[in-house]
Amino acid sequence: MTIDNILVLGILAGAVVLFVSEKLRVDVVAMIVLVALVVTGLITAEEAFSGFASPAVITVWAVFIVSGGLTRSGVADLIAQQVVRLAGRSQLRLTVLIMITVGIMSAFMNNIGAVAILLPAVMSVARETDTPPSKLLIPLAWASLLGGNMTMIGTPPNILASSILESYGDIEPFRFFDFTPMGVVVLTAGILYMVLVGSRLLPRRTAGGGLADSYPVQEYLTEARVAGDSPLIGKTVREANLENRYGLNVIHVHLCCQEGETVSAMTEHRLEPGDELHLQATADAILAADQTLGLAPVPDRPIQPWEPDPERAAFELAEVVLAPSSRFRGQTLRQIDFRSRFGLAVLAIRHEGMTLFARLGDVALDFGDSLLLQGSVDKINLLRRERDFLLLDIPPLEMRRTQKAPVSVAILLGVLVVVTAGWLHVSAAMFIGALLMVLSGTLTMDEAYRSIEWKSVFLIAGMLPLGLAMENTGTAQLLADQIVALVGAWGPLAVMMGIYLMTGLLTEVMSNAAATVLAVPIAIDAARSLGADPHAFVMAIVIAASTSFLMPIGHQVNVLVFGPGAYRFADYTRVGVWLNLILFILTALILPLIWPLAR
Repeated sequence: MTIDNILVLGILAGAVVLFVSEKLRVDVVAMIVLVALVVTGLITAEEAFSGFASPAVITVWAVFIVSGGLTRSGVADLIAQQVVRLAGRSQLRLTVLIMITVGIMSAFMNNIGAVAILLPAVMSVARETDTPPSKLLIPLAWASLLGGNMTMIGTPPNILASSILESYGDIEPFRFFDFTPMGVVVLTAGILYMVLVGSRLLPRRTAGGGLADSYPVQEYLTEARVAGDSPLIGKTVREANLENRYGLNVIHVHLCCQEGETVSAMTEHRLEPGDELHLQATADAILAADQTLGLAPVPDRPIQPWEPDPERAAFELAEVVLAPSSRFRGQTLRQIDFRSRFGLAVLAIRHEGMTLFARLGDVALDFGDSLLLQGSVDKINLLRRERDFLLLDIPPLEMRRTQKAPVSVAILLGVLVVVTAGWLHVSAAMFIGALLMVLSGTLTMDEAYRSIEWKSVFLIAGMLPLGLAMENTGTAQLLADQIVALVGAWGPLAVMMGIYLMTGLLTEVMSNAAATVLAVPIAIDAARSLGADPHAFVMAIVIAASTSFLMPIGHQVNVLVFGPGAYRFADYTRVGVWLNLILFILTALILPLIWPLAR
């Protein structure tokens, strides 16, 4: 083992530790890895930044833009509405249709985008059919992972695997639909498993029928009347700072002197005697308020904000989830000034598997958290335009550029024809497709930039040089030799499945793209050492990279459904371990038939 081998392995180990600890963002970790490689002299500056110009990186961000065009034109929403219409009230039919739909969508667009589009539709149909969302959302997320295996652009590992194969020079890269046979196998297996076994293991934690059933917030709501001697008289709710000082979340104000008009707590209305505050608070907080602020409970009016009420017709409930690219991750509602910024009251937050009702302003928001909101219809509709939150209902089609739907579909089909026919490299074809989305008016340039998941782009661009360093220093060959020495006596299949298992474990604790970059060079060198076909080994890796089923942190789609499904950490492990085992066996049995191990 050389000094360079030791340095590469040290940087690799450090990256894995940082990925697992989640102390830093994954893209920041990738940049640290890149700098470490340059400082140690393992790669040149030119090699370090080659990742940003890599065809794989270009393809990844171009796919994000094309996916954004399909979303903005309403194509994906139309598909979601058809799923809702065809599903009926059968949970079995719902599960099958949802998984088939998101699986096919994920084959041609970013899987996070596919889940984000279908999530509101699935939540709506769950409430309409009285089906617990917890029975549908994990199948939604996992089908997107499995469906991404069906084409080259379905998931970044497929793009990266083909690009790394191509970089060797003497190995043919994968073609666009080379992934399809195994992709269909694993998606079909996933659907059958969820229908026959997984649905029985999934929790029945949240009820259908509406937000009131999912969030039992009525137990924490009350009304209090402003007394004539209250120190709040003459102050606005904002000036009173009731939440920070007393733990009182004022949702809206029922005015006593204006014919019973109800207004948002964020208006500039100055409180008057007899005004009634619609509060969310604990009993202790209400008691303290009664003693110090001159607020008296109003026991004769039941508080049911989710029920139709002529006096509060303008106020509705809505549920949102923190989006994958949200600027607000790690910030509290108080820090982002949520109430003032959006004009909506937060009644509850699902965070880390718990539903929180008290001191919501102090909760540091995380990706996948879901928030129960109350406010005017206008304010809720404005929230649809925010990229930081995903509103969990089907958006009206008038908010999409539906006249561009045929254009966006034509662009996607054109890209597929060009790539399949071999007229252009997939990176060039996707780049042209992304450009046409802008030139056709399907997306503005600003919308195209916003549709790119820049964290993923920087992650891949930063990790590609590590794969290069592993190959240039012989570290990949060293690790491959160790794996061959360990299980090589049982033949190429055992080695391939050993690397499959390694990749599957890595993808549970780090990005599937990063796991692919690390595993593919090892797989190629191991295959060559055994005289086997590298394509079979690499195909096993991309399948393993999509088996992030054991933990919610394994992939962003798992986190995206975590809050809305009211899942707990163990739910993923209990259901996912058996699916992982099934896919491991299927890959060992079927992959060699499609991609023979012998050259």
